[in-house]
Amino acid sequence: MEGVLTPEVWIAVAEHTRIPELRRTTRDEPDYDKLMHYRIGIMDRHGITLSKIQEVIAGLPLLPGAAEFFGKLRERTQVIILSDTFEQFAQPFLRQMGWPTLFCHRLVVVDDRITGYQLRMPDQKRQSVAALQALNYRVIAAGDSYNDTSMLGQADHGFLFHAPENVVKQFPQFPAVNDYADLLARITARL
Repeated sequence: MEGVLTPEVWIAVAEHTRIPELRRTTRDEPDYDKLMHYRIGIMDRHGITLSKIQEVIAGLPLLPGAAEFFGKLRERTQVIILSDTFEQFAQPFLRQMGWPTLFCHRLVVVDDRITGYQLRMPDQKRQSVAALQALNYRVIAAGDSYNDTSMLGQADHGFLFHAPENVVKQFPQFPAVNDYADLLARITARL
């Protein structure tokens, strides 16, 4: 979801709080657990609460062109969003997209402080694709980060979308696409 349809939440929080260390995302760090513990430590040191993050998210629009792309895609096929975001972050974005299905994780919150997180399951994006394939669905996936590559590899067709150069170079097996019209055309051709 983030980086493909929505802005990166952590970058927006970093800009809002003026804490540059929070700009680090899954585009930079492939180890999700390491990244989340890093973020939780920074939030704890700076007193950043869940409600503060939710306030930032509430003001974020979808990426330019994302709503139109998503609407056209939903007219052609069923769409499930697989994301490493958290239930507590997703509501404003889901509202803007017409409440699509989202599979994601959950934050552990005590007194408005984020103290941890609960993964839905390890490698949940790839596992979700495999489960859909076990139900005899063909799956076409798009993502932009290290944490998307196992999902893209499992899918019947996988695309990198607006991925940084380091990810594109490391995973040349996935076609790299940089605009919604091209992505929609490639997905539609494989339906």
